[in-house]
Amino acid sequence: MQSPDEILTAFVLLWAVIDPIGTIPVFISATQGRNTSERRKIAFVAASAAAGILFFFIVIGEILLRAMGVPLTAFQIAGGLILFLFALTMIFGESKPEGEVRAARSVQDTAIFPLATPSIASPGAMMAVVLLTENSRHSILDQAISSLIMLIVVAVTYVLMRGAGWISKCLGSGGASIVSRVMGLILASIAATNVLDGIKLHFQ
Repeated sequence: MQSPDEILTAFVLLWAVIDPIGTIPVFISATQGRNTSERRKIAFVAASAAAGILFFFIVIGEILLRAMGVPLTAFQIAGGLILFLFALTMIFGESKPEGEVRAARSVQDTAIFPLATPSIASPGAMMAVVLLTENSRHSILDQAISSLIMLIVVAVTYVLMRGAGWISKCLGSGGASIVSRVMGLILASIAATNVLDGIKLHFQ
């Protein structure tokens, strides 16, 4: 069974890659001009679709990799590098809220894109859930705990989308960008750890 430190690490990793707070400005922009009932429906559909996508990668992701002959250590290293690059864009480049708000203005199916993916079920989140539920390293119980943590983070994202209007007034667009960049720094540290662990396991 996972230790409390491992559970906390999994939670921080999933919180960083899903970035519930960074989703708030995206949701507000994507739902401009819609009534309260429509916003609630969009939030529910977006959270449900994102959870479904991430569950798909939890169940099928590792099987697909093995079918293609890709070692999980290689996926862990590659995933860590991509997460690190993603973290750098969060820190130095255009933050998640700024980048995805513009995308939200050009699409109609806002519940699926850009909310469900890539805002909530981001490529980084897909990689993270595969690594956190690796069959050779984690028991069924550990994988169930990681899945539950993912659901909790997605549920928090849903709650924040429901209260997006009030939260936006408190944080402002600048506050959301600051939080996104801080989470990017944390994510960079976790990504570097994944790369180092993958290299270590590969040469054992």
